[in-house]
Amino acid sequence: MSNRQPEARSRGLWSDLVPVTTAAPREPVASRGNILGRIRFTDAPAEAALDDATPLLTTHMTNEHVPPVEEIWRTALPVRTGTAGDAVFAEDGEHLFYAVRLGPQPVYREPVRELYENALRFAWDHGYTDLVRMWNLIGGITSPNADGLEIYRDFCIGRAEAFSALADRFPQLSAATGIGTLSPGVDVAFLAAKPGRAVHLENPRQTPAYKYPSQYGPKSPSFARATFLKDTTAPESVTGTLFVSGTASILGDDTVHIDDVALQTEETLRNIGALAGGDNLRDHGLDGAGYDVKDLDQVKVYVRDAEDLLVVRSICESTLPADTDISYFNVAVCRPDLLVEIEGVCR
Repeated sequence: MSNRQPEARSRGLWSDLVPVTTAAPREPVASRGNILGRIRFTDAPAEAALDDATPLLTTHMTNEHVPPVEEIWRTALPVRTGTAGDAVFAEDGEHLFYAVRLGPQPVYREPVRELYENALRFAWDHGYTDLVRMWNLIGGITSPNADGLEIYRDFCIGRAEAFSALADRFPQLSAATGIGTLSPGVDVAFLAAKPGRAVHLENPRQTPAYKYPSQYGPKSPSFARATFLKDTTAPESVTGTLFVSGTASILGDDTVHIDDVALQTEETLRNIGALAGGDNLRDHGLDGAGYDVKDLDQVKVYVRDAEDLLVVRSICESTLPADTDISYFNVAVCRPDLLVEIEGVCR
């Protein structure tokens, strides 16, 4: 467990990646903050639920090659939790965590549109109008749906239609990850904040995902490359947290280093370095902010092929500091030719 950002824990949000053994982690770590939400990566999915009065999303993303973990999002503020239809949520007056599971569908477009519209309206109605970070965990992500369309492209249509319907309320897209899982269905979770603190970033090395050409699907993916969330104690400053979207070996809109997992991993880390660097943050109005790739923490690394795990692990662990929290998953990435994807947080 990383201890690189203790000063951030008195302001805003932070998270831990905790190993899961025979049971969910209990609260020997309760003194470190109030739980806003949990995402458990394990060997079977489950409906989103309140567990010990905290929101829990359980997704199938581990197998014999990687151990289960739980990501726990925390806040220093008092938390209120509840349910909204099939979704669970928690709020602390500054931040919202929301999670929901959509079961297997022959075609995902309409159910995803409805799920996303419900989620966005809930956030808006509760005053959390800055989307900060979204996770879309998609079973069979590169497999065909009942109509023969790739499931990720099918999913992207529904998500894009929901954002289009609510474009007057959410005109800007936030950081996000769209990644495969090992069971059918879609698990969605997101963090949102009260207005005025979020700045959404693109990467100078990459085409914005929402501007991808039609060769990647009928609707472009709806996300920004990163979101910077300013601290609640200093919303006019450039202190805060950078949420890095799932990032891969893409230059412009092209996959590069096809069939070479080592080069794809190195390119992915270069992309994160460019995205998080001071020059890019200044270009987005964040003068005085900036990170190195070595500042990345709470890292999740998604590797398509099990035989590549050792290579990817070696590169990541030689690049990042020894105390970095890193978890690895053996799941499909959103393009068949992508072998690895990496996300994380810089504080």
